[in-house]
Amino acid sequence: MDLSITLYDNLSFLWEIGLPFLVALTILVFVHEFGHYIVARWCGVRVEVFSIGFGKELKGWTDKHGTRWKIAAIPLGGYVKMFGEIELLDETSKNENTGRPMTPKEKEVSFMYKSLPQRTAIVLAGPLINFIFAVFAFSFLFSIIGKPSPVSDAPLAIVGNVSAGTAASDNDLQRGDQIVQIDNTKISFFSDLQKIVRINPNVPLTFKFVRGQLLLTKIITPGSREFTNAEGQSEMRGFLGITADPGEITYTRQNLLNAIWLGIERTYFLTTRILSFIGEIFVGDQSTAELGGILRIAQISGQVAELGIASYISFLAVLSINLGLINLFPIPLLDGGHLMFYIFEAFRGKPLGAKAQELGLRFGLLVVGALFIFVTWNDLVHLRFFEFITNLLG
Repeated sequence: MDLSITLYDNLSFLWEIGLPFLVALTILVFVHEFGHYIVARWCGVRVEVFSIGFGKELKGWTDKHGTRWKIAAIPLGGYVKMFGEIELLDETSKNENTGRPMTPKEKEVSFMYKSLPQRTAIVLAGPLINFIFAVFAFSFLFSIIGKPSPVSDAPLAIVGNVSAGTAASDNDLQRGDQIVQIDNTKISFFSDLQKIVRINPNVPLTFKFVRGQLLLTKIITPGSREFTNAEGQSEMRGFLGITADPGEITYTRQNLLNAIWLGIERTYFLTTRILSFIGEIFVGDQSTAELGGILRIAQISGQVAELGIASYISFLAVLSINLGLINLFPIPLLDGGHLMFYIFEAFRGKPLGAKAQELGLRFGLLVVGALFIFVTWNDLVHLRFFEFITNLLG
């Protein structure tokens, strides 16, 4: 009986979380790499491999242009391999497959022999198509389902999202909890809650809230964050770590042109919000505990998939924006790192030396590896993995 329950739980995990995550990752990797691929083809570069995943090939075929399209065993990314791409590190004109000098015909289809604007366009196309995908995904939702609008301008004090590593998550506040009282003050709207929390940083407060049919009471101490007021003075404000549940929503379908414009607006808004969030992390106004990796994306993928196809498409759009932005970071190994090399090349009039590029790539590998370990650690803490292991061993 125990074995059957364990098998069911594992299969349930694969179906409810693993499958939505793999579908999301496959779609976004394909979109990103297709951006590189299609612009490379437009520029006359021969694309040798288009891979979804890494490692051993599971399934593949070769098209009439000689490109090997394949699905690989490790579904955690993908790549496009272009003829002559690695020659930038070598500054020689040898064919990477044969070791002999390139023929004039091979140079015509080699990435390294394309002009600087063409190489820039090929590299930039990956992140750019991620933003285009987000615009069209949002536009599709606005035209088919409609633009969402809350019925009430003043949302009730009902918990929406709960941020990890905050007072709310530490005290197990959950989506749907309706806060009805703080200390001796009755709470109706989310703005009432905000006013009290804001003026009580690091002060224990007694929260009464309704969860289902239960009235619960907890003493919660809001965290604190530094803000600059209208007079330009710094002040500490209380911070709980929740957003308001929007409540009942109405949807108004948009015509195609308006839907596309709203899609552009939503993509721009989310892009600026993400950049602002990253900036706040660097200055200390946001916790690095908010940064998540593959495990948290997988968890959210499963949760969003349960809410329906519209929520899943919206999640894909947001994830696509994140992928586009991350790839534009000026870190070697990422697209932004290659673009940084091209900026130096534009000023120098020739590519950076092989040694400089090699050192840059090693540094990029170190940064990306460290970031991966860090966000995975955050994910394990967020998912209470270490508590699970402790309880298991205890």
